Amino acid sequence: MTPSRLTHERMALYRRVLGEAWDSLPEPLRAMHDLDCERSADGVAVVERGSGLLGRLVAFIIGLPRAGADIPVTVSFRARHGREHWQRNFAGAVFASVQMQGRGRFEQLLWERFGPLNFGMALVWESERLRFVVRRWSACGIPLPRALAPRGDSYEFVEAGRFHFHVEIATPITGLIVRYRGWLVPQA
Repeated sequence: MTPSRLTHERMALYRRVLGEAWDSLPEPLRAMHDLDCERSADGVAVVERGSGLLGRLVAFIIGLPRAGADIPVTVSFRARHGREHWQRNFAGAVFASVQMQGRGRFEQLLWERFGPLNFGMALVWESERLRFVVRRWSACGIPLPRALAPRGDSYEFVEAGRFHFHVEIATPITGLIVRYRGWLVPQA
């Protein structure tokens, strides 16, 4: 491995994927994503969910949190071998993912894996928000049509000097509708 490639691999994941746009991010966003080992962040969230039976079943299987306000949330991050392992805990409802820099069909995208599902997302910095835009997805390595991909407006931003998140997930087939938003503060 060349020295420049090795240096690039050791950069924080979001810094690698965003490239020059990284420098445009406000400090609270850079601080949250400038991982080189382990970190956790605590905060509070509001969760909204749809009422359809199939959607509730899918949310249960994935481990998505129940609806509620003022839900304590802890996100644990672990960076290893160019990947980030995220564990989200919403008052005991825990779900995890692995994020990495995309390759092949996912080139130039943030690749996030939830079990057998993989999502290639463009990180787009616009209007003071870091948007996560689904461009590709697959199940068990099989590419799936983008028209059937989960939809929603997901982004991170800074308000009152603090890191905030807003995630919407809606799937046309299952009727799953989940929206969670809140704030996090990295722990020392």
